[in-house]
Amino acid sequence: MPASPPPDRPAHRRPALIALVIVAALACLALGWWQWERFESSSGTGQNLGYALQWPLFAGFVVFAYFRFVRLERDDEEAAAAPSQPSATREIPAGFLPERPAAARDDDPELAAYNSYLAELNRSASPDRSAG
Repeated sequence: MPASPPPDRPAHRRPALIALVIVAALACLALGWWQWERFESSSGTGQNLGYALQWPLFAGFVVFAYFRFVRLERDDEEAAAAPSQPSATREIPAGFLPERPAAARDDDPELAAYNSYLAELNRSASPDRSAG
């Protein structure tokens, strides 16, 4: 009897993903520390301070993205496990989107004259296609 494949491990138990998150967060924090050291040096500028404050935010985003990914995976697994519930269709409520603009009408005499002028210019500028 062939061995059945192992069940998929939950996203929050994937060691490679956890290692990636840890390495990325530590790299961001190390870059923030490096920028802080550059800011405190004699040649440091306000730009270094900005980067020193920005890199820890990137580290926080990596951790946030991981937990968001885990939550979305769990929600998908729960939805797949409970097929008895009818999936609620999402409809856009009436009045949420702006109305489509109406097509321009040609009852404006100035617009009709301008369009005929443009058509005449196009006919005179294009080469005669019947010759050749």
